[in-house]
Amino acid sequence: MIDRVALALASAGFTGFFPIAPGTVGSAVGVAVWWALRMTGAGVVAELAVIGVLLLVGAWAATRTEVTLGTTDPGPVVIDEVMGQCVTLVAAPFSWKVALAGFFLFRAFDIVKPPPARQLERAHGGWGIMLDDLAAGVYAAAAVQFAVWLLPGWLV
Repeated sequence: MIDRVALALASAGFTGFFPIAPGTVGSAVGVAVWWALRMTGAGVVAELAVIGVLLLVGAWAATRTEVTLGTTDPGPVVIDEVMGQCVTLVAAPFSWKVALAGFFLFRAFDIVKPPPARQLERAHGGWGIMLDDLAAGVYAAAAVQFAVWLLPGWLV
């Protein structure tokens, strides 16, 4: 039973089993989580708390899922993308344009994995799965904030 719970969490409600681009689907779930938080009026502190919970729960669930599925960094594990997308959009202005820009920027940084993201990926178990996306999210968040500053009328 605990393995099924871990798999459900690690795959973001089994959305990680989507047959095409499951990581992209996980990122879309992350945008939905951010959007839902903002719709409730949650502030930056609540966003950071959700990110912290996703990081800790995600590391546990991803580790457990690796063991259950018998492979490292299994494709259905997308909780890392959910968390990374939330990191990207934390404290960003609330608009669909910002959400879209953040989505594409995070996907780009998650695919390219600039240092130290690639090195963090080598951490043990679920921590490696989660930490590289945390780094990609930080890079993407900086890019989103820079874009909002540079082009305020376009994104907000």
